[in-house]
Amino acid sequence: MGERVTIRDVAARAGVSVATVSRVLAGNYPTSTASRAKVLRAAKDLDYVANAHARALAGAGRKMIAVLMYDVVGSFYGEVAQGVEMEAARHGRLTLVASTGSDPERELALVQMMREQAAEAVVLVGGVTQDEEYRSRMARYAEALAAAGSRLVLCGRPAPAPDVPALVVEYDNESGAHAITSHLLSAGHRRIALIGYSPGNTTGDDRVTGYLRALDDHGVPRQEAILHGVGFGRHNGYQAMRELLEKADGKPEFTAVFGGDDRAAAAACTALREFGLRVPEDVSVVGYNDDPVAGDVVPGLTTVHIPGEELGRMAVRRALAGGPRGAQERHVLGTHIVVRESVAPFSGAPRR
Repeated sequence: MGERVTIRDVAARAGVSVATVSRVLAGNYPTSTASRAKVLRAAKDLDYVANAHARALAGAGRKMIAVLMYDVVGSFYGEVAQGVEMEAARHGRLTLVASTGSDPERELALVQMMREQAAEAVVLVGGVTQDEEYRSRMARYAEALAAAGSRLVLCGRPAPAPDVPALVVEYDNESGAHAITSHLLSAGHRRIALIGYSPGNTTGDDRVTGYLRALDDHGVPRQEAILHGVGFGRHNGYQAMRELLEKADGKPEFTAVFGGDDRAAAAACTALREFGLRVPEDVSVVGYNDDPVAGDVVPGLTTVHIPGEELGRMAVRRALAGGPRGAQERHVLGTHIVVRESVAPFSGAPRR
């Protein structure tokens, strides 16, 4: 009682050799019908569960796709994970999901762990703050994965360097930020505050680049830019908006707010209401990601839609498609604006 049933127990119960049991359970060696029936009956009677780790070491385990992401509660990450899991299941693979908390050291450690576990592909989702040591170590891990017949997949982030042998599946992050900023500029806004992003993070930096490029394209001097990024998410968006409003004594110089993600934008709306400002009558607000919250807040939030599920599906599809393991492969999916009610035309001076 309480002891694990082994393959030897199954062999003794069935009256066959351990090798025969192994062949029957692996399913990839010819065995007689009678032997197969005995082994399966014995395994069922003993409630035998195969040691998945031992089978993987022997090359007989099920293939695994590992997904490493910032968290498991954000809508974007959930959509990507859903896409990975659905496509992996379609190809008969298991999916393992782990969160990094945006800690580069933890991410690197998990990549190494998944390499040791012989994951067929390791998918890293979302932006990251990189330094030279991180880039160097990630490049070495990508090379080691490729040498082992696996694949490093960067989903929603750029490669650390052009020669890193990784599969890159991105969305057009910078163009999405350019488009949503241009949407505000086309509505007459010139003083646009960009909040709720992480400076130095690859995702945040691309959104700043798109925002600034839109200002350039519409003839707005860069010194008119208002950049206040203290981090992604609801808490950071609320904090950033409060800080800007308190600094201006509740009379902001901006007429529009671009939240680095939808949770930050929704929190900015809350802070604006606390200062007696209406959205969009006094201040227009837009977000990024097209999370469910964007359609649930009042007014509905104009935002940028990211094809999260398709990113996950493509990550697995391309990783399992073969191709040159020692070279970098890149695919970029498009984004588009979802227009709701949080933007109003502006033609006068900022509200005082």
